[in-house]
Amino acid sequence: MKLLEQRILQEGQVRPGNVLKVDCFLNHQLDVELLDQIGAEFHRIFKEDGINKILTIEASGIAIACMTARHFDVPVVFAKKAKSKNIDGDVYTSKVHSYTYGRDYDITLAKKFLSPNDKVLILDDFLANGKAMKGLLDICKQSGCVVGGIGICIEKGFQPGGDELRAEGYKLASLAIVSEMSDTGLKFREQNED
Repeated sequence: MKLLEQRILQEGQVRPGNVLKVDCFLNHQLDVELLDQIGAEFHRIFKEDGINKILTIEASGIAIACMTARHFDVPVVFAKKAKSKNIDGDVYTSKVHSYTYGRDYDITLAKKFLSPNDKVLILDDFLANGKAMKGLLDICKQSGCVVGGIGICIEKGFQPGGDELRAEGYKLASLAIVSEMSDTGLKFREQNED
């Protein structure tokens, strides 16, 4: 998605430790028009896959999931990063390691929101090592739902997460794949935008 690549080049900031900051339009301050176009693109890619629910993880994935859900006309469900008092009943739980925060945490999702009757599209803002995605896939496995696809806004193609998921057979669509990142800038992997 050339539009997203352009915004990353114009407004993204490369920080030490392979950190790409896009908080001015994607995951802190939100450009709603851009998010709507991202949602339309995910719909274009996955519209024939029988998606009846969109799954993400709090917090950065929620806006992307909501804007995409408008195009599919399906609900969004998101895994919480801590079990709170307002989650009632049984939950699915998985452990995730956060590269950004440098710690492990449990994600939880109320069982009533995900079942074997669901075919989900999993969405997130970033994919690097794939730890958060593995946690969401574990929750899907526990629930018995079918993963119809995985949509990522920005994949760090020089880290193993995307290649591992593709090797496992998942339909993975990353709208922008960063192939190289350094203090002097970044490069994108060429993609076919059929």
